[in-house]
Amino acid sequence: MSDYLVIVESPAKAKTIERYLGKKYKVKASMGHLRDLPKSQMGVDVEHNFEPKYITIRGKGPVLKELKTAAKKAKKVFLAADPDREGEAIAWHLAHSLNLDGSTDCRVVFNEITKDAIKESFKHPRPINMDLVDAQQARRVLDRLVGYNISPLLWKKVKKGLSAGRVQSIAVRLIIERENEIKEFKPEEYWTIQSTFLKGKETFEANFYGVDGNKVDLKTKQDVEKVLKRIKENTFSIDSVTKKERKRNPAVPFITSSLQQEAARKLNFRAKKTMMIAQQLYEGLDLGKEGTVGLITYMRTDSTRISDTAQGEAFSYITNKFGEEYAAQEKRKEKKNANAQDAHEAIRPSSTLRSPDTLKEYLSRDQYRLYKLIWERFVASQMAPAILDTMTVELSNNGVNFRANGSKVKFPGFMKVYVEGNDDQTEEKDSLLPDLREGDAVLKKDIEPKQHFTQPPPRYTEARLVRTLEELGIGRPSTYAPTLDTIQKRGYVALDNKRFVPTELGEIVIELILEFFPEILNVEFTAKMEHDLDEIEDGKIAWAKIIDNFYSDFEKRLEKAEKEMKEVEIKDEPAGIDCEECGHPLVYKMGRYGKFMACSNFPECRVTKPIVKEIGVKCPKCEEGNVVERKSKKRRIFYGCDRYPECDFLSWDKPLPRNCPVCSSYLVEKKLKKGVQVQCPNCDYKESQQT
Repeated sequence: MSDYLVIVESPAKAKTIERYLGKKYKVKASMGHLRDLPKSQMGVDVEHNFEPKYITIRGKGPVLKELKTAAKKAKKVFLAADPDREGEAIAWHLAHSLNLDGSTDCRVVFNEITKDAIKESFKHPRPINMDLVDAQQARRVLDRLVGYNISPLLWKKVKKGLSAGRVQSIAVRLIIERENEIKEFKPEEYWTIQSTFLKGKETFEANFYGVDGNKVDLKTKQDVEKVLKRIKENTFSIDSVTKKERKRNPAVPFITSSLQQEAARKLNFRAKKTMMIAQQLYEGLDLGKEGTVGLITYMRTDSTRISDTAQGEAFSYITNKFGEEYAAQEKRKEKKNANAQDAHEAIRPSSTLRSPDTLKEYLSRDQYRLYKLIWERFVASQMAPAILDTMTVELSNNGVNFRANGSKVKFPGFMKVYVEGNDDQTEEKDSLLPDLREGDAVLKKDIEPKQHFTQPPPRYTEARLVRTLEELGIGRPSTYAPTLDTIQKRGYVALDNKRFVPTELGEIVIELILEFFPEILNVEFTAKMEHDLDEIEDGKIAWAKIIDNFYSDFEKRLEKAEKEMKEVEIKDEPAGIDCEECGHPLVYKMGRYGKFMACSNFPECRVTKPIVKEIGVKCPKCEEGNVVERKSKKRRIFYGCDRYPECDFLSWDKPLPRNCPVCSSYLVEKKLKKGVQVQCPNCDYKESQQT
């Protein structure tokens, strides 16, 4: 019989922790929550202080029975769920189900699953923190009141299977508003003038700045012509050369939202995938002789704080690997986000000494790539700033001013390990200028005016949407990935070229919510609600009071919506072709994954067809059908013959209407990280990459 029972959420975590604690400890997994609000009913008693009605989750009976048996045999039970609100609530539910006294020292928390961290945490058990539990309970009850009241209304007035929620509804609204901005955007013309100059045999580029030292915007071709007419001959004089030294600081270690954003930019990971792999790295992986080890700290955090121990280890590693000048000599003062809970550390490797290359053989490809990203970001955050030499040159000819900018990395510092990505996918590179001095004369080699038009704001990628929600104070680290997943599953938005576009269904639902429940879509209101939840966690306010303040107005709006909300019929659009089986017209219908074609004679005829897009290429296999663009179940675009299943031609790369000059096979357009490349799938023929 084990002296102590430790209960965690997952088997992987249990396996890692049991190895560290030794024979006196038995570690079992609850497999997440054991109790929750019932799915079949509201489960909140609004008449009696919003008392929640918890039940054992269906299918969790055997797990609970096993834990009860183990708890009876143990001298003491420790509850070691994750170190956040959700984990505290799981511990509280476990204490209730196992008849444990939550006010005793039964709760153990740790930010990383390493031997030292686990052993230290068991030296300092504490009671269950009811303020944390109440904050989680308030969010759960609040979301239940919103979801289980508005969703049935939407089922009745629009269609079944819809849902509404505080964070998801604002996310959809942001996507719709961005789409409206794009539709209403009116491009404005503007011009630039770029010129190449010669200094001896060296060339450099400069851009038009203004006239007579004043900045001038070029809006029309006539503006450009006026400037060009003023330039006399080909000689420009160097009016000034400014040289400066600029420091560039490293990015701070990852928090949940920045990890999701950077993994999207650099690894092309969806938010859901990032969090799933991060969970695996946190809970522990088998490293051969070393056994199962947790490789990163807890991945749901909004704090950039780093422990002194981790900083010290990183300093030693950087000094030994790169030299003392590469290690940060003083601790950076980080700006704290006003919305951050700062409950635990930033996301970092549990040990800097476990470099990615030493673990590569034990990790899957995706685990390795995400661990490498986390490790490099953390190590770089503890390194010295990069130092860049910058140079700005002002040139003129008859009062027409051009400006050239150059930079060179003088000392790479943190850039030796990692440079933060950006949404434009551009990298900072050296742009060297010749040795220029004030008074020098240079020759104009060529000059190129270019016409441009202002561009509308870009559609949201997952990374951009997460960043926007975070900046607005909407949601918390644990909510972003499931929110993005839900709005796609409900059919409110779709991904087009990895960017969100609203569906007709999404626009209808948001319009109804905006009319009858405007506070649900009010950014300030929702951000304040997040602040109130933090106040509950800090023990400053009772959770039921927050819910009551919300529900008193919400209940009145609900009554009004029940009476006044009109039914919305999403009409089927004619597809323009007839059903092959019964002859009735096919129509476009709205489904979970967007529009599809179906027979108008449903339910007598159940023929459905995906909407396909012809690309103007004959099938290279059967030479009878046409190649069409389709989407897989995972929404990935592929190309196939429209005579399927008679012809099974399939290609992930887009076929082109011309043949390979070497082997006469068809050519494809292969998408690369930056640009596309035309190549032959049958031989080694490739054309130059296009950006």
